[in-house]
Amino acid sequence: MTAQRRIIARVLSEATDHPDVEELYRRASAMDSAISIATVYRTVRLFEEANILERHDFRDGRSRYEEHTERHHDHLIDVETGDVIEFQNEEIERLQREVAKKLGYDLVDHRLELYGVSSKRKKKTKY
Repeated sequence: MTAQRRIIARVLSEATDHPDVEELYRRASAMDSAISIATVYRTVRLFEEANILERHDFRDGRSRYEEHTERHHDHLIDVETGDVIEFQNEEIERLQREVAKKLGYDLVDHRLELYGVSSKRKKKTKY
């Protein structure tokens, strides 16, 4: 692994959000100004093919990435801010297995993305 790929891997492992390629490039180039956006694109593609990264398309027109982990989680996406909240809910997991079973399947994988707006945020009123 090249030094530049190590930096990109470090940026990804330290990320607490789900950055897109441009954000990964911004963070990586702050550590090494010689890193090009093309290098970030190639590295992301390589990491995705190697199952190191997961790509998500949260309906905002850009692919976002997170490290692949064995710990399953789902996502709630705030459509107003773009914030992505990871969560786990055993009841949802149970219901999904139950639905698959009723349809004659054993569930082997799934991905759940919920989209919402915060009920705590005050709604803006036009006058």
